[in-house]
Amino acid sequence: MSTTRLETPLRGHFATLGDALEAAGEQLADVEAYVDGERRLTFAQWVRASTGVAARLAEAGVGPGDIVAVRLAPSIDYAVVCAAAARLGAVSTGLNIRLGPRETEVILTSAKPKVLVVEQRPGPEGFAGAAVLDRGDIQAASARGGEVPNHRGRASDPAVIVWTSGTTGLPKGAWFDHDNLRAAVASAGVMTAPYDRRLASTPFAHAGYMTKLWEQVAWATTQVICPTPWSAAEAVRLMGDERVTVAGGVPTQWAKMLDRPELDEIDLGPMRLGVVATAPAPPELVEQVTRRLGCPLIVRYAMTEAPSITGTEPGDPPETLYRSVGRPQASVELELRGESGLRVTPGEVGRIFVRSDLVMRGYWNDPALTADVLDAGGWLRTGDLGRLEPDGNLVLAGRLGDLYIRGGYNVYPLEVENVLVEHPAVEQAAVVGVQTPVIGETGVAFVVVSAGRTPPTTAELREWCRARLADYKAPDRVVVVPELPVTSMLKVDKPALRALLAPEA
Repeated sequence: MSTTRLETPLRGHFATLGDALEAAGEQLADVEAYVDGERRLTFAQWVRASTGVAARLAEAGVGPGDIVAVRLAPSIDYAVVCAAAARLGAVSTGLNIRLGPRETEVILTSAKPKVLVVEQRPGPEGFAGAAVLDRGDIQAASARGGEVPNHRGRASDPAVIVWTSGTTGLPKGAWFDHDNLRAAVASAGVMTAPYDRRLASTPFAHAGYMTKLWEQVAWATTQVICPTPWSAAEAVRLMGDERVTVAGGVPTQWAKMLDRPELDEIDLGPMRLGVVATAPAPPELVEQVTRRLGCPLIVRYAMTEAPSITGTEPGDPPETLYRSVGRPQASVELELRGESGLRVTPGEVGRIFVRSDLVMRGYWNDPALTADVLDAGGWLRTGDLGRLEPDGNLVLAGRLGDLYIRGGYNVYPLEVENVLVEHPAVEQAAVVGVQTPVIGETGVAFVVVSAGRTPPTTAELREWCRARLADYKAPDRVVVVPELPVTSMLKVDKPALRALLAPEA
């Protein structure tokens, strides 16, 4: 496939996302921007609705540089709030609705938003640091109109914050300025074409939405929103009914969509590309998706701090999609370095370093942590290990920490372990991720039972974790052991724990 880029439907040079949005309201007025169930929104309507919401946010004290936090499911209302914040020169940040109370509290305490938008007031229990608006307030403001205070920001102003978890499991806010967001327009490659209709299957709080807002506006992309919670049946229906051109998902989602018999009955003629991310796709899955959809499937590798890194290309063989995450995207520099900080020999495993105009500017309000991962030359020091094949494809070799990815979501064992040992029947706990077909990895918790207590069941401990953390962090299985193996440094020996599972595997 040719890599020649077409002109973007949106013409002109703009300093900020707010400026680009206002231009899109005029140039792309009648193009659909969002499909959300029975609701539809053109670019002109998006901008018009954001005018009313911006006026409401300004009434609540929001001005340039202030933070607006959004805790809504993917929706038109979420998109309108982000546009309103951008036009005010404010900073928007999303909170995944699956986060538990502890994670939410950490984010709100760190971000200190001026306004928090929630599904229904009063919002997260015990949080009183911001004015709280609910979905009804947003919809009412969208309809009433108003005036946006005259503000013309700079390209270097903060635009969005996207939250991730660190090696301790605590959320960290990767922030991006308007220059970062504009850089995504040129880096998309085959992922984006003019007037695409994209099936949106991931939370808007993720980098895949928050850092790609300018890309959507520039290429006049229609976001077709899957309802929350996601279902394969609804995803397949929307692909046909809404004439989707690009659909993405984790391997789990693709496998479930392939099981839907109606997939063979709907019109998939407009589909030009399928995208799989976050976990390797088995070759047989790649072949089935390609055959059933009648279009290529590609793999993308990215992270919150660097929303575009590598990707495969249409036409790459299924084995390439399974064993690798492709080659660097346009304008992305990639290096693999050893412990000495020097580049490793081609074919050897090294730590992945990334540099591009899309890499975050830093962690919000945390210069020390920022300095740990971003050097003076702009290189991002990731926690991933990999090696480059002769053809330039990057093969991931693991992670420096114990992070595992369950169905597309990062899980840090220490965070889960700290919650497990709070259970009265658990004396000690250690969690490891294990490879699992389709879903990628699942969590296995090894627990030592407190003296005199009845061993807790998997269901009991899963419910315990779900009440305190995001539901996907709950361990999928619990194994009771008399003691946890330790290394010579008296640290829990997690390779030994994984070895206990090897005979079963």
